Amino acid sequence: MWVLYLVVWTVASFGSKRAVRRQSIKSAILHSLLVTLGFLLIFQPWRLGRLNVRFVPDTPTTAICGLAIAAAGIGLAFWARFTLGGNWSSTVTVKEDHLLIRSGPYRMVRHPIYSGILLAALGTAIGYGMVPCLIGFAIASIHFWTKWRLEERFMEGQFGAQYVEYRREVKALIPGLL
Repeated sequence: MWVLYLVVWTVASFGSKRAVRRQSIKSAILHSLLVTLGFLLIFQPWRLGRLNVRFVPDTPTTAICGLAIAAAGIGLAFWARFTLGGNWSSTVTVKEDHLLIRSGPYRMVRHPIYSGILLAALGTAIGYGMVPCLIGFAIASIHFWTKWRLEERFMEGQFGAQYVEYRREVKALIPGLL
């Protein structure tokens, strides 16, 4: 499922608009390091030896629940990515002719791609069931939190009061909560 995600994400990236403003190289590298470390721990929990204990039971039900949560998260990320269209970028940017998208999943949360990826990461962590996966999920969450805060500043700079109103009306990651 994650391989499908990477393939679709890579192919879809070719349709992105040209960037007119981009986050700093230092910021992009920090974000890349955080997300890489987080996902290494999620997908390879045995790297933390002594912490390699289970936080959920090793049962088929747990594995199926983790898979279902991961699939829902990837589905949400795909929906959001295709709704965003050419405005998407892997780094925080403002695109040429950038549009403020408020349709599809962007009606419910401001950062549905991040919501989807984090949901998928949580599902994967539950599927593996190991403590290092939770540590990896926490690190990935920190990555998306710092990235979304930077993105918010970019969007407010681009759209001004329109974005401030959107931020007031729509939660960042979890409808009605966060």
